[in-house]
Amino acid sequence: MKKNKVDWNLGYRAILLLLDLVILILFRPLVTGKEHIPKKGAAVIAVNHKHAFDPILPLFTTMRVIRFMAKKEVTDSAFSWLFKVMRCIRVDRDAHDGKAMQEAIDCLRAGYLVGIFPEGTRNRTHDLEIQPLHLGAVAMARQTGAPVIPAVITGSYAPWNRDLMLSLGEPILIPPEMDINEANALLKSRMEQQWHDNLALTGRSEKKELNSRKLKKNDRMKTG
Repeated sequence: MKKNKVDWNLGYRAILLLLDLVILILFRPLVTGKEHIPKKGAAVIAVNHKHAFDPILPLFTTMRVIRFMAKKEVTDSAFSWLFKVMRCIRVDRDAHDGKAMQEAIDCLRAGYLVGIFPEGTRNRTHDLEIQPLHLGAVAMARQTGAPVIPAVITGSYAPWNRDLMLSLGEPILIPPEMDINEANALLKSRMEQQWHDNLALTGRSEKKELNSRKLKKNDRMKTG
């Protein structure tokens, strides 16, 4: 039987070690559910999105490579070398990128972990725990048989604030016969529950969490 490939790329490991040190020193996040990340084999890690640093926290939970899907606006930036070293999958959102989706599916079939932000963009709302989810995460899981691990980040990235938290929920298996919208609704429901559980564990109020999000410029003008 062919073993799953593990990428021990030196650059990835060096950057991961540096990120781990920064996270431990500045943030000391509370992390629960690390045991849900498989030691081998594929899984889709579906993460909510509130801050540019969000991809870092899941990397902190495992020494396995996580192939995060990242928009081209960041992968083609001045830090493109970093995203290349970290094995990110480049996504062109304007092109409804089937190529990126296929690359992610190929990674799952090869036994990798794939990270995705199913909300599609950063949550800047002040009334939604989790924004409506795109179907990509559950579609990849249903097609490949890989479980989906709901991952929810709450709290502040302010140094030494000590209310930053990442929870990793129990894996969700999506059989081929399951309706894709039903599967997506299940994932969203799990993420919303984890959002509330996170806040209860860290003592952070829902109002503070919602109001901590930065509104888009147009939204600020409407509420100003």
